Amino acid sequence: MTKQTQSRIVLVAIAVIFLGSFGVASVLRFSGWQPSGRTNYGELLAAPIDATQVTPVRANGDAYGWRKQPHTWRIVVFAPAACAAACVDLGAALEKVWRTEGRHADRLHVLWFGDIPDATPRFRNLFVMRESPQLRERVLQAGTLDGLPVHLVDPNGFVVLRYRSGFDASGLRRDLGRLIK
Repeated sequence: MTKQTQSRIVLVAIAVIFLGSFGVASVLRFSGWQPSGRTNYGELLAAPIDATQVTPVRANGDAYGWRKQPHTWRIVVFAPAACAAACVDLGAALEKVWRTEGRHADRLHVLWFGDIPDATPRFRNLFVMRESPQLRERVLQAGTLDGLPVHLVDPNGFVVLRYRSGFDASGLRRDLGRLIK
């Protein structure tokens, strides 16, 4: 075998390895395959919902600006009217999630719409909000608000993840660990 033939074989092998990896990646991507370790615990919404069209109001009357806090994720809760023990449990779980964010905790706000029981733990980034029918209507596009679901809003003000009523807070914590950095 001549040196020129060997060089061509090496060049073809490199091209096959390089282009073959793109081919395999394309087949996996378009077949819908997802690696099992990288899925979200929450339900990823097919079409993110723009929440910035509505300006929510805090319980004290101050407007909550979606874009005032850069790189801030929000957990949105719409509490039903007669919510006692379930709301206290959810509030405790969200306080724990917030606390476990450590140095990134200031980049996570919890927006609680509706009445909040007195026994619910209070923490620095828990914002009790006035009822907002407009925002409630927008979030309803993500699915039902039956029970006590939680929605995750990205820093740009889009609702991107939904956690069904009775979700495991450790799953929310894992999702936030990948998102808040």
